[in-house]
Amino acid sequence: MTSVTRFLAVYGGAFFLSATGADAQQQFGWATQFDGLAVYQGNAGLSGGGQFSAERAFVRGGAFYRFDSGASAGLFLSYGQFSYDFSFAGNQPWDRIRDVRISAPVRFSVGNSATVFVSPQIRWDYEDGASSSDGYTYGVFAGITWQVNPKLRIGPAFGAFSELGADGTEVFPALLVDWDIAPRWNLSTGTGLGATQGPGVILSYQHTDALSFSLGARSERVRFRLDNTGLAPGGVGEDRSVPVVLSVDYQPNPAVQVSAFVGAELDGRLTLDAANGAQISRQDYDTAPIVGFAARIRF
Repeated sequence: MTSVTRFLAVYGGAFFLSATGADAQQQFGWATQFDGLAVYQGNAGLSGGGQFSAERAFVRGGAFYRFDSGASAGLFLSYGQFSYDFSFAGNQPWDRIRDVRISAPVRFSVGNSATVFVSPQIRWDYEDGASSSDGYTYGVFAGITWQVNPKLRIGPAFGAFSELGADGTEVFPALLVDWDIAPRWNLSTGTGLGATQGPGVILSYQHTDALSFSLGARSERVRFRLDNTGLAPGGVGEDRSVPVVLSVDYQPNPAVQVSAFVGAELDGRLTLDAANGAQISRQDYDTAPIVGFAARIRF
């Protein structure tokens, strides 16, 4: 990767721990939220020769309902598109990728201090020209946290997702944390907009009521179905990396937040598999600079 979907997840706060963000801003009833993200990744050299860059955009919209009990349930639809530009025309494993997903996050309390989070999800990741149904996967991310003290909420979580071009289900553990480690400082995890797997980690500093700074990182991997032309007709592409992002977040009121960020993708790797599952190529890529902008509106 570097799928666009990953970056808001890195710096955008703890989705599960904050109950989808807008949920925390009201007592009960319906709330609506829209997110947008645009990212540019600069040139990165490939171990097999040449280099590539990428441009990405992602939008999400949805609504959820908070009950008098404090429980909440929602439905979100998101669409992402990202384009890869490879310097060698003969080494162009894929071009433009689409990412469509539907999620239905649910949160409810158990006892006086525990909160359960469940977010089932279905996805379609595919190259332009491929059938969306061939890029279909599904899964769930779930966890439980306890309010240990007024400054710390923590608990275990797990993800279970099907994978393109692979049998069985990938299951991975995670840890959910929301910890006010010092005045104005917070350490948290969360999936955020477009996260492909479990939570990343975000260290944030609240400079003023409206202005904050954060440093986030996560391990990311995205797989997508390829079209019936190119180097691997009907095969599967994979992009994985570790994005690290420094963000400036401005929130003039509870309904609007805008962010600008810069960072880098570390330990990147592109993999190309044939339709029968055999690996055709695997290329590491150099650290890639990234820069972008994100916005969120709630009402």
